[in-house]
Amino acid sequence: MCVIDTDDLIPCPVCEAVNIDKKKNNTCRRCGSAIHHHRSTPTEKSWAFLITAIICYIPANLYPMMLVDQFGSESGSTIMGGIMELWGHGDYPIALIILLASIFVPISKFLMLAYLLVSVRDPLRGEIRVNRHKVYYFTELIGPWSMVDVFVVGILAGLVHLNSVKIIAGTAATAFALSVIFTLLAAHAFDTKLIRGNR
Repeated sequence: MCVIDTDDLIPCPVCEAVNIDKKKNNTCRRCGSAIHHHRSTPTEKSWAFLITAIICYIPANLYPMMLVDQFGSESGSTIMGGIMELWGHGDYPIALIILLASIFVPISKFLMLAYLLVSVRDPLRGEIRVNRHKVYYFTELIGPWSMVDVFVVGILAGLVHLNSVKIIAGTAATAFALSVIFTLLAAHAFDTKLIRGNR
């Protein structure tokens, strides 16, 4: 009895017939269409989410996070603009919290996830020894703190109900929320078994 390894089987994208992978010049035995074997890497989904998160983080820093409509005139500020304004008014603790949650935490998560994804693919040689399990769980721990800015905008928009003042979430709030969501998805898509396999 001939036993065929499932890795040697390849489906046809046209008629979905299962064929034996001949490694090159594969054609479907049923419809004759050319077929290709797509070998996915275990980190590609995590990379896709991470790159999307980084792309979303760019407009989150360029556009206003919160728009204030006061007496018909609209004004807004970016994340860094808001931090500098709070610092200038002497609200140092709040400015530092937003700086940490909106700038340092997301960038740290990007760097740590990129490090994990690169290190499981090409293990680092030499004297650099980093506990990758701790790096991964640290990214999971700090993840929710990235949403502080979005929560502040949401709370202010819900609480401020004055006739002359309206607070509206800016474009950056949406982009920032998407960046955080995609970063969390990148962390969840990362297979921790890859760390054990590359010690």
